Amino acid sequence: MGYVARLKKEYKERIVSALKEEFGYKNVMEVPRLEKIVVSRGVGAAVADKKLIDHAVDELTMITGQKAISTMSKKDVATFKLRKGMPIGAKVTLRGERMYEFLDRLVTSALPRVRDFQGIRSTGFDGRGNYSLGITEQIIFPEINIDKINRIDGMDITFVTSAHTDKEAKSLLTELGLPFKKN
Repeated sequence: MGYVARLKKEYKERIVSALKEEFGYKNVMEVPRLEKIVVSRGVGAAVADKKLIDHAVDELTMITGQKAISTMSKKDVATFKLRKGMPIGAKVTLRGERMYEFLDRLVTSALPRVRDFQGIRSTGFDGRGNYSLGITEQIIFPEINIDKINRIDGMDITFVTSAHTDKEAKSLLTELGLPFKKN
């Protein structure tokens, strides 16, 4: 066989049985799983400077290990001097091994580098088992060289799961290692 990510192996060996026991699933296929992680970043100042999109795409590519794409505006907004089809952001959709590798790096090396970190808030669930998390600085990732960035920007990370409720999704993400704040 080939390489298997550490978190994927742990999911199959330990997390599936723990979630089956917690929620009383009868079949392994009922157990919620992480389907994809979307890392996105809006670059509002790109209306004036087109090079900012290239920097955002390059940084997301370095952080995730997968080529990022630029996102285009869907409509004209005159107050922001925005035209339909202009690049205004960047995003990456991670699945499979890269998704588990990114999650592992996020939990073990990036989040502990956040200043005064006490955990992530558990209010980012959408009611359908998906979780969104905002990061204020891209420099928490070890792949980013702080001397080579031109400005500090944040990003949004969305975890899409197959869970039907927020409680199931929170249990899955907690088992995968996301450090939620204790209420």
